[in-house]
Order: sequence, then C-alpha cells, then structure tokens
Amino acid sequence: MFDVFGSVKGLLKLDSVCIDNNVFRLHYKATVIILIAFSLLVTSRQYIGDPIDCIVDEIPANVMDTYCWIYSTFTVPNRGGIVGQDVAHAGVRNHVEGVDEVKYHKYYQWVCFTLFFQAILFYVPRYLWKNWEAGRIKMLMLDLNCHLTNEEIKCERRKLLVDYLALNLHSQNFYAYRFFFCEILNFINVVGQIYFMDFFLDGEFSTYGSDVVKFTELEPEDRDDPMSRVFPKVTKCTFHKYGASGTVQKFDGLCVLPLNIVNEKIYVFLWFWFIILAVLSGLSLAYRAAVIAGPKLRLMLLRARSRLSDKHDIEMIAQKCQIGDWFILYQLGKNIDPLVYKQLVSDLALKLQGKETV
Repeated sequence: MFDVFGSVKGLLKLDSVCIDNNVFRLHYKATVIILIAFSLLVTSRQYIGDPIDCIVDEIPANVMDTYCWIYSTFTVPNRGGIVGQDVAHAGVRNHVEGVDEVKYHKYYQWVCFTLFFQAILFYVPRYLWKNWEAGRIKMLMLDLNCHLTNEEIKCERRKLLVDYLALNLHSQNFYAYRFFFCEILNFINVVGQIYFMDFFLDGEFSTYGSDVVKFTELEPEDRDDPMSRVFPKVTKCTFHKYGASGTVQKFDGLCVLPLNIVNEKIYVFLWFWFIILAVLSGLSLAYRAAVIAGPKLRLMLLRARSRLSDKHDIEMIAQKCQIGDWFILYQLGKNIDPLVYKQLVSDLALKLQGKETV
C-alpha cells in the first residue's frame, strides 16, 4: 500500500510560509492528494486484480476481455426481476434489439485519467497564485519569525519592513485582487467539476450520493442499489466474428468488472467531498466580499490577528490602509512571531503619523 501512495507523500509537507488560507489549501492540497491517490488505486492491479473478466464460449478469454474493455459493455436496466430467480444478475438478461433500452458503460476506461486530470485542475489556481505572489510574503518576513535572530538585527529588519509598507501604501491592491481572483477560480472549478462528473457518468452523479443515503434507509425488499446501477459489477458484451461459411456470428458474453467495487466507493466519497468543498468555497467568497466591502470587518480581523497590539494603533492603520495594504499586513501576521508583529504594528502606526520609530 505504501508503494502505491508513496508518490503523493511529497504533497503532505507543510509550507514554511503561509500565503493563502485553509479553504484554499483544501483545494490544492487535500483534494489533489485525494484525487491522485484514487487515480493510483484504480490503476493498481495488486489490490483489484484484472479490471475486467469475460466469459464466452469459443472465444479466447484474453481476446474477449480486451475487446469488451475497448468497446464497452452494457446492461438492460428496464428488464428487472428477482436476482437468482428471474435474472442471473441485475440488468443482465436476454433483450430484444431496438425494443429494450440498452445502457452502455464506457467510463471505466477513463476513470484513472479523469481523476488525474481533475487533480491538475484543482492545482491550477494554486499555480497561478504562487507565480503571481512570487515569494513576496517570504521576502517581507525578513526571517522575523526566527527566534534565534538577535534583537538588534530584528530591529533593523523591522524598520526596513515598516519603511517598505509606508513607501508602498495604496499600491498593493492588485496583489490582493489576484488572490481574490484565485479564490473565485477555486469555486468555479469545484462547481464545474461536479457538472463534469455528472456528464462523465451520464447524468448519474448529481444525485448519486443522496441516492446511496436513501438506499441505506429502505427496507431490503424495496432496495434498488444505485451503486450497482451506476457501477454494475456484472454486464454483458456482444462479440461478432465470421463463421466457417462467412456468416456473421454473434456471441453474448458475461463480464465481471471488479474495478467497479472500488469505483463506486470512490465516487460516493467524491460526491460528499465536492459538495462540502463547494459550500465552503461559496461561504469563503461571501466572506471575501464582506471583507472587500466592509472596512469595519477588516478592522475587526486585524485586531484579531494582532491581539497584543494597541487598539488605537490598529484603528489608525486600518483608516490609512486600502484593501491591498490590509491584506499584506494580515498575511504577515500569519507568519511573524506575535511579539515581533506587535512591535511592527506599533512602528508602522508611528511611521504613518509621521513620527520616527524607536
């Protein structure tokens, strides 16, 4: 198991400098790790075995397996009955071509690729923000979060930071708005991927999780397993070949799909995860809109970030700062030692009042 998931362990390392927030990290770290791990699991025959095994007379097993994997299998959803009495397996029985509805299942060839592609899409906003941010917060920190630095050096670096913030006052808005744009991309991405997976599973994903929950609450005789409907474990496959006289012969095969045992659990988890992530992202955007529109909220957040600082200093800085200046100061507060940050706020307040810092 460690061999399978060892390649994603590098994504688990914590960043030394925080340049985003917890909801943002759920997108590019937690979700990317989950999707890549699922993609690797689906491709691991060590735990699943062959992805498809087909049974048919007169056709070599390996030929039938390859053919049905490439050209898809199908079920007959409208032909119900009691499994074991009327039908051998749910959705598998004789059907009349052109009369009975036939549902083809082609998705299983693409699951590992789509999961990996989705992981890439979840990382795109992070990639954009990391390039646009270009290490600015790390540069501005000047190692002020390092406890081993002596006080004289800390004082000099703090003065440099205060001078930078005062000199670049009202010129940081573009920096902040690019981060806000990446937050919007996160929300658009997760909602778009919900619709993408619904399209990928022929319209079954949008209600898949809720159907599974309802299924567990029904009486055994009334149950219609949505997981078996969306991810059938046994399907049919038709193979055509020429006979000895040149006549086309049709061979019906029964195919077992062990891979769907894993797929059905993966997509149940992803349904709940993506819904939760979309809700959190939507709330995050609402919070961000309130921050942009509300100077009083920015003041409250700055007070919460710099609890040790003097309230009057915080109020004076909040009045002078625009959204970009506030965002830079707030981000620095996440990374700098609280005692150093308290002194930084005090020095910045004096600087903005035109007084010399000590």
